[in-house]
Amino acid sequence: MRNGIHPAYGPVVFRDRAANHAFLTRSTMSSDRTIEWEDGHTYPVVDVEISNVSHPFYTGTARVLDTAGRVERFERRFGKRGRA
Repeated sequence: MRNGIHPAYGPVVFRDRAANHAFLTRSTMSSDRTIEWEDGHTYPVVDVEISNVSHPFYTGTARVLDTAGRVERFERRFGKRGRA
């Protein structure tokens, strides 16, 4: 790799505010805020809104839409039309 053209790659803590969960990994992201990690070292922290701990797909709490109920409600509101 050429020197001087790549961003700094180092340890960063990502904190999921929705699930109150944090994990330490390596990234090119940086932050002015820091956090003291479990190992006693201080790392930059990046707050994220969603991660695998809080995302509905990974947690199994995905909401299934009731399409049949929506169709029935539409037909009650606007009447059922026959095919021409």
